[in-house]
Amino acid sequence: MYARRAPGNACLTGLAAGHVPDPRGPVGEPGPVNTGSKGCGTVMRSAPFGLTGEDPAVGFGLAARCAQITHGHPTGAHAAGAFAAIVGYLLEGDSLPGAVLRAMEVLARHRGHEETTAALRAAVELAARGEPSAEKAESLGAGWVAEEALAIAVYCALVLPGPGQVDEALLLSVNHSGDSDSTGAVCGNLLGAHHGDTRLPPHWLVQTEGRGVIAEVADDLCLEFEHAVEWPHDRYPGC
Repeated sequence: MYARRAPGNACLTGLAAGHVPDPRGPVGEPGPVNTGSKGCGTVMRSAPFGLTGEDPAVGFGLAARCAQITHGHPTGAHAAGAFAAIVGYLLEGDSLPGAVLRAMEVLARHRGHEETTAALRAAVELAARGEPSAEKAESLGAGWVAEEALAIAVYCALVLPGPGQVDEALLLSVNHSGDSDSTGAVCGNLLGAHHGDTRLPPHWLVQTEGRGVIAEVADDLCLEFEHAVEWPHDRYPGC
């Protein structure tokens, strides 16, 4: 857990800047740190904002403002917020398509949302076209920037939504020529929120690096927010 794992330059320089976003500030304005950057790091770290038990619209705002600690482009914030909202709606019991559509409704309330909305709409439409493929996933972009990483992850989760398709969806999310570790992580967050870890292939879990620490952090989150959200105990038996 203490190994250095090639953090992005924007994340490093952003943290060094020490910017603290205004918790009541508007979402959609360019941030002062790395103003032109919308790297996928904003999305990759935003799932926990969907776990707080707050209204997903609140989680959207928290994630969007956190994104501007390191990435100032509005799309980085919008994609992070939309992702957190999707996770929040999934934990409320929504279907994957329903969670995505409701998150897009929240997204549409914010100025400058169009780029992220277009990426999500493309993912939804592509998932409705039938058989999944790596070529279809790559048509959404390479995943290096926030809205593309979110779109690819959402596509993979939507096109293979069944509890018995988790491994296929995860494999689809990483088998492309772009930023596959990022899209795989985001897709895994969505599938985990929807299905729980009991649907993951057991032989994958055995090989997961840092599994014990990850499970401990997950349990801590459950305990911290158990009074704020009704956790789906059938999906999260340890919570």
